[in-house]
Amino acid sequence: MLDTEPDLSTNPFSHIDFTSGAVAAVSGGSDSTALLLLLKHHLDRTAPATRLLAVTIDHGLRSGSAAEAQTVAKLCARLGISHRILTWSGPKPSTGLPAAAREARYRLLAEAAQAEGIGMILTGHTANDQAETVLMRHARDEGQGHAGMAGRGLAGMAPATLYDWRAWIVRPLLGLRRAALRDVLRRENVGWADDPTNVDAAFERPRMRAALADGNGARRIDDALALATHEGRARSQLGLAAASLIGEFATQPACGLIRLDPLLLNTGDERAAVYALRILLATTGGIAFLPDQARSEALFGRLRAGFLCATLSRTVIDSRRSGIFVRREARGLPAAATGSILWDGRRRIALNDSSGALLIAPFGTAAAKRLATGDGKTPPSLRRAALAAEPALWQAGECLGLPGYGLRPAMVEVRPVVTPFDRFLPSFDLAPARAVARLIGAAPVPPLPFSGHSAG
Repeated sequence: MLDTEPDLSTNPFSHIDFTSGAVAAVSGGSDSTALLLLLKHHLDRTAPATRLLAVTIDHGLRSGSAAEAQTVAKLCARLGISHRILTWSGPKPSTGLPAAAREARYRLLAEAAQAEGIGMILTGHTANDQAETVLMRHARDEGQGHAGMAGRGLAGMAPATLYDWRAWIVRPLLGLRRAALRDVLRRENVGWADDPTNVDAAFERPRMRAALADGNGARRIDDALALATHEGRARSQLGLAAASLIGEFATQPACGLIRLDPLLLNTGDERAAVYALRILLATTGGIAFLPDQARSEALFGRLRAGFLCATLSRTVIDSRRSGIFVRREARGLPAAATGSILWDGRRRIALNDSSGALLIAPFGTAAAKRLATGDGKTPPSLRRAALAAEPALWQAGECLGLPGYGLRPAMVEVRPVVTPFDRFLPSFDLAPARAVARLIGAAPVPPLPFSGHSAG
């Protein structure tokens, strides 16, 4: 416990609900070490019975990483905090190493949290990290000629991000500067490790960090943080508007088929309508990234101009008098597979088969033709086309059926996923993710671990 109250203007943990415990990601650097001390201080005062597990990920990329992990273990032992060291094993990529290490880190942290029955992971990202993120994204967009079009990215890191639809990654220190956190550590006589890769100019973030160390850096950081705040609020508001439109104008007449009421094209809020369309196209096509903004706007304009049939993001958009229908296109569907998998980016499948004789493969046109019938509102041909692209259960070349259409749930369980938000769901995008989950029957979004505060 800290000897004195931290010299911070606000308590960064006051809005977080710790009922189900917390995993603290602690690398041994100054930011995460300060996170650990401040968190321990907060919980000792407000909720001493809270389950707290500190986890250090040893990426195995430097000779000193194992010793740094042991230093964190000793600090945790002194503070009475449970601690675990997890190692990123296996081959490391020759390119894209920071992104691969970040993915491995989140995966290992989520596995540790799940093993303890904890749904929240706290990280030590600071205001400095936020400013660097925003400025890097801004520089990339300018370099690609997209200046002014990247509001989603310029929101920076969200206060909370749902990882793999199961664990919330919460960033309570985004409002605090690194210098203030290091002051806390110095007063408590607690040291920290300096990762040499943080100053390696071979990587983008260290280059940005060095650029912000000059005389003009403080003002650039302030400007970047103000931009992140503005864009984060705008992104959340756009998401709320898009969610409302999805709830009002989108229905699912058959598995894999979404119908949009043509009134969506004339709501008076084109930005929100295009955003809703982009999310639905990515979800229907099983694409992790939203379709290109300019191409989506062009498609929206063509839909307004009259009936059409087009393809974008592996999704067929078929506009008729009876509505605008979107479904997965027939090309590029997965080959036969077995086991528990994420199928085509659209369906999470658990196959209950110890024999290995059962396979998951597309339902197919012939089978869909026998199954699909009209409902008086949806053309049967569209229902057949959508069902043909759905995963079905096969054995020895024979189709046993389609989940939800007579096939016993004990054999196979299929759950739709909201593809663009399935891996990482920033709290900015919580409203549209919830709306699409309700629409397609996906698992509900786990509740935010915040109490009485907005996530965006």
